[in-house]
Amino acid sequence: MLKRKLENIDGRGYKAYKSIKGAHKIENFTLYIDHVQGDPYAAPSKMRIRLDNSAAGFPQETYSPEVRKTASRDYITRAFHKAVKKSSSGGRGSGKSGLIQIDAPGQEIIQRSSCILNEDFVEVRFTLGLPARGRRVLGYQAIKMLFDELPIIVKNSLYYSNINPAGMKKHIDTGEIQHLLRKKLSEKNLISFIADNSVLPRKSGISEKPLEKNAVPFNSPETLRTSIETEKYGEFTGMGIKKGITLIAGGGYHGKSTLLNGIAKGIYNHIPGDGRELLVTEESAVSIRSEDGRFVEKVNISPFINNLPHMADTTAFSSENASGSTSQAANIMEALEAGAGVLLVDEDTSATNFMIRDERMQELISKEKEPITPFIDKVKQMENELGISTVLVMGGSGDYFEVADTVIAMERYRSIDVTPEAKDIASRHETKRNPEGGSGFGKIIPRTPISGSIDPSRGKRSVKLKVRRESEISFGKYLIDLTKVNQLVSSSQLRAIANIIVYALKNNLFDESKTLKETLDIIQERIDNEGLDIIAPGIQGNFARPRVIETALALNRLRSLKVKQSPT
Repeated sequence: MLKRKLENIDGRGYKAYKSIKGAHKIENFTLYIDHVQGDPYAAPSKMRIRLDNSAAGFPQETYSPEVRKTASRDYITRAFHKAVKKSSSGGRGSGKSGLIQIDAPGQEIIQRSSCILNEDFVEVRFTLGLPARGRRVLGYQAIKMLFDELPIIVKNSLYYSNINPAGMKKHIDTGEIQHLLRKKLSEKNLISFIADNSVLPRKSGISEKPLEKNAVPFNSPETLRTSIETEKYGEFTGMGIKKGITLIAGGGYHGKSTLLNGIAKGIYNHIPGDGRELLVTEESAVSIRSEDGRFVEKVNISPFINNLPHMADTTAFSSENASGSTSQAANIMEALEAGAGVLLVDEDTSATNFMIRDERMQELISKEKEPITPFIDKVKQMENELGISTVLVMGGSGDYFEVADTVIAMERYRSIDVTPEAKDIASRHETKRNPEGGSGFGKIIPRTPISGSIDPSRGKRSVKLKVRRESEISFGKYLIDLTKVNQLVSSSQLRAIANIIVYALKNNLFDESKTLKETLDIIQERIDNEGLDIIAPGIQGNFARPRVIETALALNRLRSLKVKQSPT
């Protein structure tokens, strides 16, 4: 039937392709054409292929428990992407004609909507540019794509026996090992674990792939070495970073930031061969930095900043153009509000006046004249009062030796425990600076978004969303800039974030009875139970799951946002 339709519309106007929308049986699989592009230059048509698992042959251990299912779906997505590159001839006319694409993953194993796997079937979701010459249907070229190329792609990617079962098992096991290691962190009183022989350096500043040449394998100092036992996979040994305050010191270009970046990305599971597949970090770890020019709406930054000129209220601080110090204070308070348990801070991306005030500057500019309480005077209060751990790269101020629980020096990418030496230096060279932190950390004031301030519409469209690279969301009339939110790893996460915000809006979840975190927790629970499909109408194959924290950070950067602070 589909083949005959394509023969009949050959040479007709491109909109004739609309007639092929629906489900079509091709050999052993069903092709669902869910959306047909209106023009060869428009976004390609959305399609799905579903194959009964009785034919595909995926065993139960590939789709149960959930962590193995996520890794399996990731592996199948990669297999489909590889099969497309091998079997598809690509361009078949004008515009996007002949282009077959799936939401291909990077170095991380994340829950995605590109593939579904269960005991009944395996399904992949992809886009396909229906071929045209100009704006005329190339029906016979479409037949070649759908009836010749797709069956080969299916054979090479959706049949268990054809996609390297041993490789798939290794991929799944690797994801499960990281999941089990991460679950063990808390009982070991750790916030991160880096296995010996991990490879932390990346290929370049714009690549997440491992450095292959001259990379120094990670090796734990003996004093920080710990072992984590998993019932299923045995024991793993490496460096454990304990809860508390950890300082990473060392000379420039010796691997301080490389270690911190590895810890930051340890919130994700990584693929075999990545080098970080045995590096895990507590899931609530958040990278913190200054962010000049960012929008801030009614955030209580008073733990860090008070008595601003012109009587500005810092318990409900708002700004269209925050400074380095106020933006960093807001970033910390918003992260804590969203559930952060670990802060990751690098002096290179921090506001200097936010991090430290030495004794000379304190003598020159008295505390009464300085609105900023530096991070050094608050970090211990966060640990003692809130249970917040901090990992801090600091090569410029030894004053942090006094507040650090552990000090690690990086020397030519090798880690050395220098805690005793740092504490000895601190005792012999007593700081003359006065603590400025006051009697306690201060309050984290939850906020409730006002739904009327969140408008995804633009022009005649009630919802207009677009993702630009991995750093920007076009949300209605506004641009949400996530350039400095560096734990996002996929544009598909941004796409999901935008749709989660719209989902909350359409389901009346932004109401005065719920804080921002409570609203986002509700949505995450629904995704747990029903999958990513719930966050948008229709069937979407290009979502990757974000954390609650990144979703909150994105909404906080929507410049139309208005909030109401919750009573404390």
